[in-house]
Amino acid sequence: MDKNLKKFMDTPTRSRAQILDKHFVEVQTPDGELFKIMSDMAKYESDEYKAYVLHLIEFIFDRNFSDDKEQMVNRIYREFILNAVPSMGMDDGNRQSERVRIGKRIKELREAKKMEARDLALLTGIDAANLSRIEQGKYSTGIDILSRIAIVLNAHLDLIPNE
Repeated sequence: MDKNLKKFMDTPTRSRAQILDKHFVEVQTPDGELFKIMSDMAKYESDEYKAYVLHLIEFIFDRNFSDDKEQMVNRIYREFILNAVPSMGMDDGNRQSERVRIGKRIKELREAKKMEARDLALLTGIDAANLSRIEQGKYSTGIDILSRIAIVLNAHLDLIPNE
C-alpha cells in the first residue's frame, strides 16, 4: 500500500460508514444522526477499495459536519463529486422531520405572540439567520438554545411520545 494511502487510511474519523446492501451506504455522524447514501459500491469485488471509499466518506462527513444540516449535506455532495465517490444521492438524515416539526412549532408560538423573528433572535441572543434556519428545520440545535427560545415564548420543553 502506498505510504500516502496508508497515512490517509490511518487517519481517525468520528463518523462511521457501512454498506447496508447493494444500493445503500449508511453514515452515522458524530452527533448520532444517520444519513443514507444511494451507492452501488457494494458491487466492487475489492475489499480494499470498499474500505478506502468508506473511509473517504467518513472523512468527508467529518470535514463538513455542521449543525446547519442543509449546508452540510450540500457540501458533502459537492465533495463526493470532486472526489469521485460512487454516489447517486443522499437523504437529509433521519432527524430531518423532527427538525421541521420543532421549527414549525417555534414559528407558530412566535407568531401567536405577534413577535417578529428578529425580536425573538434579539431576546434569545441567537443570530437571526440561525433562528430562521431553526424555524425552517434546516439547523440542528441543542437543548440550551431551545430552552432560551422556550423561555422567551413562555413555553416549556417537553418530551412527547412519537406517534
